[in-house]
Amino acid sequence: MIFATNKKIRDFHILETLEAGISLLGPEVKAIRSKNISIDEAFIKIKNGEVYIINMNITPISSNSFFGRFDPLRHRKLLLRKHEIKRLIGKIEEKGITVIPTKVYDKNGWIKIEIAIVKHKTQYDKREEIKRKEIEKKIREIMKRKGLR
Repeated sequence: MIFATNKKIRDFHILETLEAGISLLGPEVKAIRSKNISIDEAFIKIKNGEVYIINMNITPISSNSFFGRFDPLRHRKLLLRKHEIKRLIGKIEEKGITVIPTKVYDKNGWIKIEIAIVKHKTQYDKREEIKRKEIEKKIREIMKRKGLR
């Protein structure tokens, strides 16, 4: 089950993806399972050899309960293996490379996050993708009219 996807991912070329666990509090898990999460503004940062997700907004379900009180934008630690962290550090040092979250989902009862190593698309790439989609749309329309589909 997918809880959240990053809508801004279309502005990037995805070079590689990784799956990571997230260190969460109990009320945060409950809020994520009820889809009170946004990762559109989130990004990944490495501090002291540990990977954190920043600006991931998890809105509390109920503000009047004691356990529902937590900072919605706190930095949350991502759980990765050492060799994956080292590879991320090496990739981030390259020019123009960024690491962003793409989706948050459930895997065997555990909440996981998919992160992607990306490079920002240029304006030319965006225009080219729009042209390609328009051509595919026209082809589908013609095939539908001719009864080939």
